[in-house]
Amino acid sequence: MLVLVAVHALAAVVAPGLVRRFGRRALYAVALAPAATLVWALTRTGGVRSGEPVVETWPWVPRIGLEIALRMGTLSWLMVVLVGGVGALVLAYSARYFRSDDPGLGRFASVFVAFAGSMLGLVVSDDLLLLYVFWELTTVFSYLLIGYDPAKRASRRAAMQALLVTTLGGLAMLAGFVMLGQHAGSYRWSVVATDLPGGGYLVTALMLILLGALSKSAIVPFSFWLPGAMAAPTPVSAYLHAAAMVKAGVFLVALLGPAVAGVTAWRVVLLVAGLATLFLGAWVALRQTDLKLLLAYGTVSQLGLLMVVLGAGTRDAALAGAAMVLAHALFKATLFLVVGIVDRTTGTRDLRELSGLGRRAPALAGIAVLAAASMAGLPPMAGFVAKEAAFEAFHHGGTADLLVLAGVVAGSALTVAYTLRFLWGAFATKPGVAPADPHPAGWSFLAAPALLAVAGLAVGVAAPAFDGLLAPYADGFSAAEPGYHLALWHGPTPALGLSALAVAVGGGLFLLLHRGRLRATRWTPLDGAAGYERVVAGVDRLAVELTGATQRGSLPFYLGIILVVLVVLPGGALLTGGPWPRQFRAWDTPLQAVVAALVIVAAVMAARALRRLTAMILVGVAGYGTALMFVLHGAPDLALTQFLVETVTIVMFVLVLRRLPVKFSARPIRASRRGRIAIGVAVGAVVSGMAWVAASGRLATPISDRFPDEAVSYGGGKNVVNVILVDIRAWDTMGEIAVLVVAATGVASLIFRRSRDLDRRSAVPDPRPAGGGPRWLTAGFEAHRHSVILQVVTRLLFHAIVLFSVYLLFSGHNAPGGGFAAGLVAGLALAVRYLAGGRRELNAAAPVDAGAVLGAGLFLAVGTGVAAMPLGGEFLQSAVLDLHLPLLGKVHFVSSVFFDVGVYLIVVGLVLDILRSLGAEMDRQQEDARDDVRDKELV
Repeated sequence: MLVLVAVHALAAVVAPGLVRRFGRRALYAVALAPAATLVWALTRTGGVRSGEPVVETWPWVPRIGLEIALRMGTLSWLMVVLVGGVGALVLAYSARYFRSDDPGLGRFASVFVAFAGSMLGLVVSDDLLLLYVFWELTTVFSYLLIGYDPAKRASRRAAMQALLVTTLGGLAMLAGFVMLGQHAGSYRWSVVATDLPGGGYLVTALMLILLGALSKSAIVPFSFWLPGAMAAPTPVSAYLHAAAMVKAGVFLVALLGPAVAGVTAWRVVLLVAGLATLFLGAWVALRQTDLKLLLAYGTVSQLGLLMVVLGAGTRDAALAGAAMVLAHALFKATLFLVVGIVDRTTGTRDLRELSGLGRRAPALAGIAVLAAASMAGLPPMAGFVAKEAAFEAFHHGGTADLLVLAGVVAGSALTVAYTLRFLWGAFATKPGVAPADPHPAGWSFLAAPALLAVAGLAVGVAAPAFDGLLAPYADGFSAAEPGYHLALWHGPTPALGLSALAVAVGGGLFLLLHRGRLRATRWTPLDGAAGYERVVAGVDRLAVELTGATQRGSLPFYLGIILVVLVVLPGGALLTGGPWPRQFRAWDTPLQAVVAALVIVAAVMAARALRRLTAMILVGVAGYGTALMFVLHGAPDLALTQFLVETVTIVMFVLVLRRLPVKFSARPIRASRRGRIAIGVAVGAVVSGMAWVAASGRLATPISDRFPDEAVSYGGGKNVVNVILVDIRAWDTMGEIAVLVVAATGVASLIFRRSRDLDRRSAVPDPRPAGGGPRWLTAGFEAHRHSVILQVVTRLLFHAIVLFSVYLLFSGHNAPGGGFAAGLVAGLALAVRYLAGGRRELNAAAPVDAGAVLGAGLFLAVGTGVAAMPLGGEFLQSAVLDLHLPLLGKVHFVSSVFFDVGVYLIVVGLVLDILRSLGAEMDRQQEDARDDVRDKELV
């Protein structure tokens, strides 16, 4: 079964290429995938007849107990036959339905066969979570099929409507699945069905599941989306809305029925919603003038009937429901295909414009009559056998069942009425209407609906044989009532009389409507479409109001909301929880208290500062104080990194502050400053309390206790911090450096108005003297703008700083340092060059593209991880080499050094990109602005 799903996936991948190569004839090849499914299912008929399911199990996520569990019993076999057989015929039909030059044909073929594969996976899934995955895949693919023509607003609207309704129902269904699975300790339905909970818990789970089933099968109040989905091409309607998608909800109800039929709420919801859908769909169908819409509302009505029969919870009703699922797929798919042929050959589906088509296309009319007879429940068709079984199933019940029986008979009469309206509208000769002049359809176009119509006749004639195939499913219900068997003739029974009554009443109703003595009003008591529109409009209005209230474009406002939520929710939980730890140690040495006080004072003064530069300096003081706290706690690596990060941050702040006003705001902000200080103090208290409680509440031995030993034996280094970054937790570091690359690209894209390549010959003049030769101070010709002394000192120290960064890079495995700290040191060297000589000095110091440096660093880091795999290791696994080399003596080398080099390059590239974006590029823009002003003054 999993192989068949994979075959559909492969067919979906190659379908567009086949269509480009062979045109619409490629659909015949694509149809082989569902045809193979049909053949495979037919070869398993013997096992189905004996009640032996086909079971396959494949591991999926073993750590959490998830598996691909597939199971094909009697019900699943029936659905597989329909999904494969009808799918293959509809694809073959589509080869004649679509034009050869249709631009979306390749996409249609791909999505259609992908949908068929998803439907196949849905009906054979034994794992409820896997069933949900396929359930949502059918939703997505149906969205793409319904919205086949994106240029049409009606197609887009119908596709979105179907997507929203069925997706929301699917989410509710998932919640119900989780409730059942958590109780049973397994998500396999074959296990869950034997260990169901009781009481309100079970009822709640089943009601959530029913939301998914009812929305998928367009049952009231969700029935409005299916008629709108008729915007899809007719082959899509013939498959999705007759044999596949809308049957998913019916299938789910039938699948769960044997286990939950005794739950009263389950039966009541299905019977009430099903009967309402049966009547409303049939009544609205009687006033449709579009043949396709008439069939659509008829489908809604028939789905309601299926829910009533399968929701009854008895063996005979289950047998009737299974037979009705088969019959409905055959006759409704046939009629949709017939409508497609009528539309293609006459150019219209409006029954008011069609006349005399029965005489001019007798073969097409004969096919339609066969299918319509099955839909109306006339012998010897499959629809008659199924409907008579339904009448018989409710005939022997109590008062409630007799009321349901009356409703089913009345609904059947309405079905007969709209069936006659369909035949009359499509094929009858109407006075005053010009006779239709159809194009010849050809037998290749008629083959698919003809085969389906004949299949409906064959199922009716061979009803006893199909009884043996479907009985194992029905036998799963309570066998208290006498066992009913499908047959074309049971003698003069009450069910036969009710069938005749339904036909007679339906025929009379059609004559009354046709002669104008009775009108099918447009009023319906439940207008789901209007409710949907009101809900969508309300959500849109709410979104606008919330956006206007919260998205003000103010970063302090956004940050304040986040911090207030942090204080209220985790802080409230912290205060109401308990017990609090009793041990508290304020400091290890009084010097820590002094530094902490310095940090607090600097932070409060920064919040009170009116000038941006003052606030930036105070924030820097708080950052350096934090670095001192790391030193006092014996963490030199963290302290070094904090010092460097703080220094680089100050430089970046200075670059930005050049383009900002000196003060934060001209408005009085005393009250807002107090509020921000209060929020900051509250956040600090909450975070500190959480850290204290979390550290004191630890019960297990921290895994970090093993890091010092692992760093030496496993990572080959004595600097635990660096070994954690490049070896033990290298996956985390990989993600972080990827974020750095993305951040650098984002900063550059916000600032640059052109390519960030280093080639700036148009903007940067050649700094060399006119006579040639290098200039030691690149920016020397702009001495009036830069300090020559600072430039000289910078040139003398630059290379020493870079060498020091290289030393930190390679010594970081055993001493404080590492790629990140070393990259920051090199970045500071570049920052000093820029501050001393401007953008020309920066380009001279780093004549490379920052993007190339970033890419090279990421490539080296990833490449280091991949390099271990061909040698039999895992991704990012390190190798330790101890060598004795001449002159050098003992050399200790770890392959993770290359990963550290990649980190080094990424940090250098990030700093260089920021310097060029916030510094050099902004300088260029200022110079261009000054030149423009000067040119205007000269003019």
